[in-house]
Amino acid sequence: MAQPTDFAYRVSQYLATYLPGVRGLSTNTVLSYRDMFKLLIEFFDTQCATPPDKIRLQDLTRPTIEHFLDWIETHRHCSVSTRNVRLAALYAFVQYLQREQPEFMMQAQQLRAIPLKKTASGPMPYLTVEQMKFLLSLPNLAVPGGRRDAVLLSLLYDTGARVQELCDVVAGDIKEGPVSTMRLTGKGQKSRIVPLMPPMGRLLEQYRQERKLTHPQASAYPLFQNRAGSKLSREGVAYIVTKYVQQAARVSPGTLPDTVSPHGFRHSKAMHLLQAGVNLVYIRDLLGHVDLKTTEMYARVDSEMKRKALERHSGGIVSETLPPWQANTELLTWLKGLGSS
Repeated sequence: MAQPTDFAYRVSQYLATYLPGVRGLSTNTVLSYRDMFKLLIEFFDTQCATPPDKIRLQDLTRPTIEHFLDWIETHRHCSVSTRNVRLAALYAFVQYLQREQPEFMMQAQQLRAIPLKKTASGPMPYLTVEQMKFLLSLPNLAVPGGRRDAVLLSLLYDTGARVQELCDVVAGDIKEGPVSTMRLTGKGQKSRIVPLMPPMGRLLEQYRQERKLTHPQASAYPLFQNRAGSKLSREGVAYIVTKYVQQAARVSPGTLPDTVSPHGFRHSKAMHLLQAGVNLVYIRDLLGHVDLKTTEMYARVDSEMKRKALERHSGGIVSETLPPWQANTELLTWLKGLGSS
């Protein structure tokens, strides 16, 4: 039986042990790194005539990796940003190799010297208050599926959650109280508590009762489930968002952009809070950013910051058929209280 190559051994250790065990990265983050290796193995197999069981660490030369990155763009039709994501994943791997195999250090430094490709910075995709209000009014509340979609889309916007964070929420993550809260688990398995305004909390409670998610024994059940009873996937959320964007195009052509991503809800929430005068520090805490510089991008793209826009971000984002819960003064008070408790 053939011995595994050093490449196969190190990749296996990296994905199965180092990333989840030593670094404590989430499953989804590990899968993102895995995807880079899948592409790299495909590249070696189809472009270099090197089957997976023959790839060695010494094959990871700078010219080969530069060819791989160009192949991602030209043959796989990936964007420059995707190319850079794959290169960043490779950076992390070779940094790991430097510690595990010091003899690889010179080769690793050559790979780390490959620059990220410059990207044209387009406008950040976010919806205006009126556009968001229109989008959230579209689900049919007369049917269970429509009610689920209404709660999902409203929470996606109101909490500013990342898509995977919302998919991972279980019934036990919801806590009732004077201000109901939801626990979100983000990157690096870091949890944060976000407030739910009273009307949103009541709406969510109605949904949980309808779905029988209020009993203690249901605390580990996914808040949003697919037809099979499993937690809704990111693709499932994207499908729901796209469904209503397409419905909007039929009902009122031109009101919304042709495409709206689930992450656009997060951008929209941040921009609306910023336009309402909420401090970047509090927006950072709500979104779960580690570095304030990440949150500052919203200030850079907001051309309306020099105007007073608070009245444009008052209540009523959600359709009249659902209670409005956008009360940023309450949110700000709650966030300030976090630091004093």
